[in-house]
Amino acid sequence: MSKKAYLILEDGTVFEGKSFGADLESIGEVVFNTSMSGYQEVLTDPSYSGQIIAMTYPMIGNYGVNDEDVESDKIQVAGFVVKEYSKTYSNFRATQSLAAYLKEQGTAAIEDVDTRKLTRHIRDKGALRGGIFYDQKGARERLLGHPKMEGLDLTGGVTCKEPYWFSGDDKKGPVVAVFDFGVKMNILRLLEGEGFRVRVFPGHTPLKDALKEGVQGVFISNGPGDPDAVPHGRGLVHDVMKEEIPCFGICLGHQIIGLGLGGSTYKLKFGHRGGNQPVKNLLSGNVEITSQNHGFAVNYDSLKDHRDVEVTHINLNDNTVEGLRHKKLPLFSVQYHPEASPGPHDSRYLFRQFYESVAGRH
Repeated sequence: MSKKAYLILEDGTVFEGKSFGADLESIGEVVFNTSMSGYQEVLTDPSYSGQIIAMTYPMIGNYGVNDEDVESDKIQVAGFVVKEYSKTYSNFRATQSLAAYLKEQGTAAIEDVDTRKLTRHIRDKGALRGGIFYDQKGARERLLGHPKMEGLDLTGGVTCKEPYWFSGDDKKGPVVAVFDFGVKMNILRLLEGEGFRVRVFPGHTPLKDALKEGVQGVFISNGPGDPDAVPHGRGLVHDVMKEEIPCFGICLGHQIIGLGLGGSTYKLKFGHRGGNQPVKNLLSGNVEITSQNHGFAVNYDSLKDHRDVEVTHINLNDNTVEGLRHKKLPLFSVQYHPEASPGPHDSRYLFRQFYESVAGRH
């Protein structure tokens, strides 16, 4: 019999449900994701560190989990919330159920929550701190003592500890330095697929140390937390610009580049998380359907008068900045996830664009 559990928000709102994950209390920022599939990729995405994720699709778990569809080596989310957990799963690649996976990795999860009501509440009130509890007594006081997302540098908990070769140092092709602030596995796969030799460095690594290893391009990864709380990221962008080395950033990497260019960032009310966000490429006029996962954004007004910086992409839902480029240096970034798996794949041309930028200089 499933254990009764509660999702409690900092404003006092309580959702009653049943536990289907690890039997432990968990606290984080409660946000929602609108994707219909890809829950294993969501769970293992380091950008979700410190967050409790509510899936808006009503049934989750029907295709189980496997050993391949991961974005890191473990579950990264603080907790998981669904309307209905499918106890029966069916997929030829599946190795175990979602519930077994959550329990094995020590992740709290709750089902039978009215996720439509929860999502509408977050859209109205904004992302809130919350927790999965098994006893309401003292729960709200404990979660109010948990730090808010603003001002948090969470990258130190998800970056690699030492540099490593993803693709092997014996392959041909230009070497790209991936500065790992919480990089997704599929980014590394696609960089390798374009022809790069991929060398991954901890996010705090000085650029000069990477350049000693023959690096010809720099990639600044996605990651969790507040970009303004990652000052070494800003310093990395300054060094990249001094060296005039080709550079590409995604998500947190985009925000870090925006800060490095002299702009500012701000926290969105409830963020963009899901696989159906329309983005307009202002350079081509094309509209791309994108996957997104971010709670902060680059402030357009902070860069609009910068003579060397151009906004290249905007979100058609709210006109937030989705892409930047430097007019004189080989430096560009996007807020969304062109590497998204299971998709959409409209924006994967950006990896080819980056490869050509690097290869064309050597």
